[in-house]
Amino acid sequence: MRGTLSDRMGAALLMAPLLLFLVLAYAWPFLGVVKWSFTLPTPGFGQYNALLTDDLVQSVFIRTLRIAAIVTVVSVTAAYAITVVWVRGTPAQRVIAEFCILVPFWISVLTRAFGWVALLSNRGLINTWLQAIGFISEPLTLVRNEFGVIVGMTHFLIPFAVFPLASSMRSLDDRVLLAARGLGSSRMRTFWSVFVPMTRSGIIGSAMIVFVFSLGFFVTPAILGGGRSVMIAELIYLRIFQSPDWGLGAAISVVLVLFVGALMALLFRYVKPRQLV
Repeated sequence: MRGTLSDRMGAALLMAPLLLFLVLAYAWPFLGVVKWSFTLPTPGFGQYNALLTDDLVQSVFIRTLRIAAIVTVVSVTAAYAITVVWVRGTPAQRVIAEFCILVPFWISVLTRAFGWVALLSNRGLINTWLQAIGFISEPLTLVRNEFGVIVGMTHFLIPFAVFPLASSMRSLDDRVLLAARGLGSSRMRTFWSVFVPMTRSGIIGSAMIVFVFSLGFFVTPAILGGGRSVMIAELIYLRIFQSPDWGLGAAISVVLVLFVGALMALLFRYVKPRQLV
């Protein structure tokens, strides 16, 4: 009993500096933002009422949710195919897949965003090549719109979607797959009827992680959207730094944090944290 009590006290002492850091670095500043949302420019719930009546804010919220949903579907689908190759492919395929997964982590998000601008702009490599082969006569509008934002965000988030899927796939019992094949199931039917359902926790975890990341994206939408596809993080930046409407910016921040917190609580209800690593 004493050993157990001392172990708990030791664990608490080890965790105390981390908890103190989180309180000072995140909780305390966030409480200041909450205070702004209720006191600026005048005390009350005016800023939260504005969230329900301001057409601009509502349109940005809807656009953010729409883009986040599309990016989540595309990223998780692509990540699933890559993860299958990485986990269950030949040694050569695994090396190539691992290279494709890890290389994006070595490139900054800013560099990747400007790289996509170079590829997708009217005079970029893609439009120049398509015009050179006579496939199009006028440049396609591939950037400074939602399409460019979705492409850039998907490219950034696919590696993050891979790891929960890989954890789920590696925990599978191959004997179940062999039993399905032994009972006469085709390879494709085994994949859709056995393999995919058994990796459901990885799919849910991957989708939630990508969706949460998408809600708070700033750099990629700002560069590839060109101010025409403003998302919620960019709107907060504009309200805080380029207009005196700090109260509304703080209210949007509070709502976003609470929404993300609810999503994370839902995630941990279906997926254990260790399955995400």
